[in-house]
Amino acid sequence: SVEKVMLAGRGRWNIENETFNTLKNQGYHFEHNYGHGYEHLATVLALLMFLAFTVDQILQSCWSLFQQVRSGLRTTAKLWDCLRSLFKVLPFASMSALYIHMASLYRIQLR
Repeated sequence: SVEKVMLAGRGRWNIENETFNTLKNQGYHFEHNYGHGYEHLATVLALLMFLAFTVDQILQSCWSLFQQVRSGLRTTAKLWDCLRSLFKVLPFASMSALYIHMASLYRIQLR
């Protein structure tokens, strides 16, 4: 029916807008200047950025440690600011060690 098509279109519109908004405005700096360029270097960089974005999305939806730290910090911006700061000053053996350290800094109880 027309209503089903409309609802599917709205769902796709939300997904595309949220994805492109994240890629453009939330740290990936994905702009229109990623054309095909000489020897397709810009295309390769754009594909690597999409790969990083996909890995981030999988982690955010599947990794309970990430989800616990994220909810404890209340905002995604605070999470990314903390991650950037810690990467600059401390070495970590793994991403798990990094998130456990963040949880201890902000006194987040891990389950």
